[in-house]
Amino acid sequence: MSMSAHTLSLPKALVTLLAGALFGFGLSVATMIQPEVVLGFLRFQDWGLMLVMGGAAGLALVAYKGFPRWFVRPLLGGQFLTQPAQWNRQTLVGSAIFGIGWGLSGVCPGPAIAALGTGNTDILWALAGIVLGGLVHGLAARE
Repeated sequence: MSMSAHTLSLPKALVTLLAGALFGFGLSVATMIQPEVVLGFLRFQDWGLMLVMGGAAGLALVAYKGFPRWFVRPLLGGQFLTQPAQWNRQTLVGSAIFGIGWGLSGVCPGPAIAALGTGNTDILWALAGIVLGGLVHGLAARE
């Protein structure tokens, strides 16, 4: 039985749920769900998050570059996919908007969702902005 990379089976759904819960837990332990801490990091006042982000980037590099070399295919089926990066004006503008929003609010999408799990309902304002930005981008991309 061949599984497509996009076919959602029960094992894939459970692994995805577990990975998301582990990611959210890690963000919480690293205090990335607290906008004040993130803003301190962005002002170069708190170097703890630099270690967290550096460790995450290093682990992601090992996973994305190493796994396709070490395994013939992903453990739950499908195939390893590549996404060639293309820089253009839209990528630059989108990155700038994301960075400005992150710098002003101290909120990134992943930690914002994890913060909801801690009962931080003030974060809903930031999530509304993230959703609105995604909607505007989607509408602009249609043209």
